[in-house]
Amino acid sequence: MSRLDLFIDRMVSQRACLDHAATLTAKLSGPVFELGLGNGRTYHHMCQILPPRDIYVFERAVASHPDSTPPEDRVLLGDVFETLPAALERFGAVARLIHADLGGHDAAKNDAFARRVSPMIAPLLAPDGLMVSSDRMYFDDLKEIDLPEAAVPGRCFIYQR
Repeated sequence: MSRLDLFIDRMVSQRACLDHAATLTAKLSGPVFELGLGNGRTYHHMCQILPPRDIYVFERAVASHPDSTPPEDRVLLGDVFETLPAALERFGAVARLIHADLGGHDAAKNDAFARRVSPMIAPLLAPDGLMVSSDRMYFDDLKEIDLPEAAVPGRCFIYQR
C-alpha cells in the first residue's frame, strides 16, 4: 500500500469516526478537546459538525491556516504532558469528546507516546464520553468501541468511558 493510500485511509477514517462520535455524543454536555491543531483541518471540520460546542485545542505552537485557527481563549499552549494535567485541574472530567492525531511517521515512537499520554487523557472524559485517536491508545478504564462502516480498521480508534 502506498503512503498516499495510507494517508487517504487515515483521513477517511478520521472523518468517519469524528462524524460518528459527534452523533453518539450529541446529547452530552461539556467541551470538546482537540489534541494537536496542525494546519487546522480537523478542527475546522469539528466546528462544522459540533456547533455551538466549545472546542479547546491543545498545541505546542499555533501554525494553522487562518480559517482554521481557534480563538486565543480556546487554545492551551504548551507540551501536552503539562497542559493535560492543567486542563484536568481547570475543567475536571467533563469532555464529551477528545480527538487526538498526535503521532508521526515512526510507529514505535507513536506507540511509546500513546502509552505515556493515555493515562493523562482518560481522566478528562465525562461519563459516556468518547476518545477518537489515529493511534491505538492504552486505557485501563475506557473500552474500545466499533468503528463506523466507512472507517478503515487500524487507521482510527474510538474509546468510550
